[in-house]
Amino acid sequence: MDKPKPATEVWLERGLFASRWLMAPFYVGLVGALVVLLVVFVQEMVHDVPAVLTRGKPDDAIVLALSLIDLSLGANLLLIMILSGYENFVSKFDVAEHADRPEWMGTLDFSGLKMKLIASIIVISAVALLRAFMALSEPGAAPDPTKLSWLIGLHLTFVVSGVIMAVMDWLTGKSGH
Repeated sequence: MDKPKPATEVWLERGLFASRWLMAPFYVGLVGALVVLLVVFVQEMVHDVPAVLTRGKPDDAIVLALSLIDLSLGANLLLIMILSGYENFVSKFDVAEHADRPEWMGTLDFSGLKMKLIASIIVISAVALLRAFMALSEPGAAPDPTKLSWLIGLHLTFVVSGVIMAVMDWLTGKSGH
């Protein structure tokens, strides 16, 4: 028969477990960041769509689309972090029967969250790099080799990091730990 835990240990463990609620304000702050991204998205639409329509240049439309995709990817990443982080580290959502509940909710563990995070960062980096290359086609655009080198270097760093993380997760899964 197990000996009962001392009261101090019980209270300490309960306090440590309750400390997970200190993470909740972080997720509320991320919701604020999501609102900011929405405002920027709307500003891009209001400001840039009329400019693209009046100029009618395909490259401008592609750059606008890339900017909007970039913002959308950032917003998706924030939403995944908010919902998965809260559910993994604070409390479960009581929306199991809701028709709009994403299928991945409740199934995305910390490892899956890391992989979604790095994949999103890689795609966002690729969009930024593509936007920089699209800007080179502008008349009179002078390429900035330093900026392009940094963008390429950072993108390759993200890709290599993603591959290393995927291999580490694969090895961890193979080892059973």
